[in-house]
Amino acid sequence: MNIERLKEIREDKDLKQIDIAILLNVTQAQYNRYENGINSMPIEKYSKLADFYKTSIDYLIGKTNKREPYPKEKNSQK
Repeated sequence: MNIERLKEIREDKDLKQIDIAILLNVTQAQYNRYENGINSMPIEKYSKLADFYKTSIDYLIGKTNKREPYPKEKNSQK
């Protein structure tokens, strides 16, 4: 997992850890532990960050370098 990516994307938006901590409803200390790889962040928090940054969870965790979000799939009902 690419923990540096969380810090990079946050700093690209000129945000502080406290700003993201408030978004995720955690303390700044807890977010710091996520960003530094000390604690694992729950998938729900990654999902919220991906939506906030308009990217994918895969980008946030370093599985892809493509920053754009995945296209939303249309529900096909027959």
